[in-house]
Amino acid sequence: MERHWKAAIGAIIIVVTAVGGLCLNFREYEPDRSRFPLRGIDVSHHQGPIDWSAVVGDDVAFAYIKASEGGDHRDREFRRNIVDANRLGLPVGAYHFFTFCRPGTDQARNFIEAVSAAVMQLPPVVDIEFTGNCDHRPSTDELGHEIAIFLEMVEGGLGSKVAYYVPDDLLDAYGEALPSRLLWRRSILQEPEQSDWTIWQYNPAGRVAGIIGGVDLDVISIGLDELMALGKPSGRPAEERE
Repeated sequence: MERHWKAAIGAIIIVVTAVGGLCLNFREYEPDRSRFPLRGIDVSHHQGPIDWSAVVGDDVAFAYIKASEGGDHRDREFRRNIVDANRLGLPVGAYHFFTFCRPGTDQARNFIEAVSAAVMQLPPVVDIEFTGNCDHRPSTDELGHEIAIFLEMVEGGLGSKVAYYVPDDLLDAYGEALPSRLLWRRSILQEPEQSDWTIWQYNPAGRVAGIIGGVDLDVISIGLDELMALGKPSGRPAEERE
């Protein structure tokens, strides 16, 4: 009996040590900063109140902030987050979570209205993924059609090209139906195998001063000025946006 208890305790210690090591890897992993020197975050109301002064002081060069989801949901922290980040001069962009259960027209209107008074320096993003989405799985043609409508309305309304946040499983299922756009890829703790990305989310549980708990961490493959240039409406500087 004693021998069995010792074996069980030993197994528990191994598991706890392994989990602890994994958590440590998540917290400490960084891409090669000589290649990707600019670190950013993407946040929503799930992060709670954010101390943006502390964030800016902790090696954060840009931020994406959730604005809306589906046809009528607005992120309750969006307005405060984007105003506070703007006040500190941090380049920011907004993203919309695209649900499979609402028409692209409704979702485009929701996003445009949500960001209508926001000052943004980075390209708008549409987040398309299976995780957290509704149970409906559209056909390839159906999703391609609804995304095309969303892009046409948002790009016409905001004047900036929309980028995609798309995990690999979504691209595998629907990639051929999506109009070509700048890509934000998710590849945890390793560089994406593909070279077609502009933004890379490398850690979903990073630690940044001013944020309680984990936060998504990102880097970019181009200069920040280049990314900001992609966010400018045609013929109108980003800083003039109301």
